[in-house]
Amino acid sequence: MSEPQASLPQLEDLGDLDGKRVLVRTDFNVPMHDGEIVDDLRIRSAAPTLAWLQAEGATVTACSHLGRPKGEPDPRYSMDPVRARLADLAPGVELMENLRFDPGETAGDPSFVRGLVEGHDAYVNDAFGASHRAHASVVGPPRFLPSAAGRLLAREVEVLLGLRDAPRRPFVALLGGAKVSDKLGVIRALLDVVDALVIGGGMCFTFLAAQGRSTGASLLEADQVETCRELLASGRSIHLPSDITALGPGGRIGEPAVGGEVRQIGAAVPDGWMGLDIGPGTAAEFSDVIAGAGTVFWNGPMGVFEDPRFAAGTRAVAEAVADTRGFSVVGGGDSAAALAQFGLADRIDHISTGGGASLELLEQGDLPGLAALRQGRRG
Repeated sequence: MSEPQASLPQLEDLGDLDGKRVLVRTDFNVPMHDGEIVDDLRIRSAAPTLAWLQAEGATVTACSHLGRPKGEPDPRYSMDPVRARLADLAPGVELMENLRFDPGETAGDPSFVRGLVEGHDAYVNDAFGASHRAHASVVGPPRFLPSAAGRLLAREVEVLLGLRDAPRRPFVALLGGAKVSDKLGVIRALLDVVDALVIGGGMCFTFLAAQGRSTGASLLEADQVETCRELLASGRSIHLPSDITALGPGGRIGEPAVGGEVRQIGAAVPDGWMGLDIGPGTAAEFSDVIAGAGTVFWNGPMGVFEDPRFAAGTRAVAEAVADTRGFSVVGGGDSAAALAQFGLADRIDHISTGGGASLELLEQGDLPGLAALRQGRRG
């Protein structure tokens, strides 16, 4: 068992909580549209921790960030919609205003931490999605209060470090999204433990360029081509698209009415064309690799699935991950949004509440928020 997992203090380590006030750092950074919550997964995921604390007799106050206000109050990022939903899911739990309304949160200001913990007897970190940030509310309270991991955080760490330490074989990792540079560290870390790495999304074109293929107007990181060439020469099992769904000149992403021809082509993209999804042949090949897995980790869509013309590849992969008999883990973010869009979320063994945090934990084996709990005060 990894050291961060083995020594993480649990809720039971806090001792008798009857009559105590407990501060819980949650991750209620939920997607919003026109002031309405689009997906309340992160709020629902925190409910078991909040309910356990209340059952132990604690008075519970939650705190979270929402969006990216610039260190000052902004009504667009008010916690009011979240507070209303929380009242339904966890009656009696108070919720502070958006932590990022104060510049001290992202700056890690000790005086902000002291104000945050004042009047509380214990601290619980259940904000896995924020635990890769050394922000005040994540790393500060354990220096002042007896602290522990919430149920959500503990489960995330158990599952994700389990992938690093003892995955069921074969272990297949599926990475998509836009940029190789964003995931270079996790690619290298995963290559040390996976049996097969499957690459799709915009990042695949830098790998295809490293094979000498033309990429047209597709997303390309020219400064990463040599790095991709080295990874492909490593002898590891890396699967790349054999065909692409591309948009012709004049077309625009997300605007089918504008026109522009959509065509399935091979792995080489002509000048002026933009690759925006894996093709049907690749979708079938990737699905076959996933079907034989003992463990699957997926992070990042295969294409611009928000545009229905380029959703087929991501849908096919999502269905393969949902159908696999292996243990399936999806690393939050756009992949989780795709699962929700396709109605497949309830068929996944574990959906992480933190896309960036899940990748960083897989890459580095630890997070600032976990280290703070291990080094902090105990009950």
